[in-house]
Amino acid sequence: MSTNWIVRHGATRFLGEFDPEGGTYARGDEIVIRTERGHELGAVLCTASAQAIALLEEPTTGKIVRRMTDADRITRDLLEKREAGALDVCSGFIEQRHLQMELIDVECLFGGERVVFYFLAEKRVDFRELVKDLAREYQTRIEMRQIGVRDEAKLLADYGDCGKPVCCNTHMTVMPPVSMRMAKLQKSTLDPTKISGRCGRLKCCLRFEQDVYEEHQAELPPVGTRVLTAKGQGRVLAQELLAKKVLVEFEDGRRLPVPASDILTRLGR
Repeated sequence: MSTNWIVRHGATRFLGEFDPEGGTYARGDEIVIRTERGHELGAVLCTASAQAIALLEEPTTGKIVRRMTDADRITRDLLEKREAGALDVCSGFIEQRHLQMELIDVECLFGGERVVFYFLAEKRVDFRELVKDLAREYQTRIEMRQIGVRDEAKLLADYGDCGKPVCCNTHMTVMPPVSMRMAKLQKSTLDPTKISGRCGRLKCCLRFEQDVYEEHQAELPPVGTRVLTAKGQGRVLAQELLAKKVLVEFEDGRRLPVPASDILTRLGR
């Protein structure tokens, strides 16, 4: 019995479980796959274990057709040139029809079954005539997909402030909610220019670390709580979440950091 694989594919980095139909593959293999959209190119990530599948949000499914061949790579290069041309053509149609939309990217499926145009727009756009223009031009199915600014970064961004490829362009499939409350809890700078990602929104890494901060916060007494320690009684002035310590002001006026393990009991407020 052949093992199914988790495969990444598409311009927006879909992840899904794919049947190799008896073939043998390995992590990192570049492959041709068949999905509900048509024939696409993908990359093998790992075996489709129950644990891996459980981590996928809205996984895709399909079949692995074959490993990429040299001919497939030539076709891929030609499609990339076609996508660049389609970007210019569609932008021209948008300008002619005075549509309030900004074209972001174009994806030509490997099998030629459809061409997907990704765009930004503040309001709903009636693009029915635009679709007809593009269908006449390319003689294939046209799909228009409205995206948000975070999806734009997922399509186009390269590296983040950390020096690594942006998370939304590598492993992320779902954009997590991020709030200023998270930045405050993590004592990050509240300067928007320093905590914003390539999309202009709050960095997703704030969300990645939030669970740890909340876990540590729950283990520590809240600010204002009176506590009993081996060094005496005092009141909590501040929390040092990652160090799992609190700053305690003792009855004699001393202010000392106290590890959570040294707090004997909480006396209330």
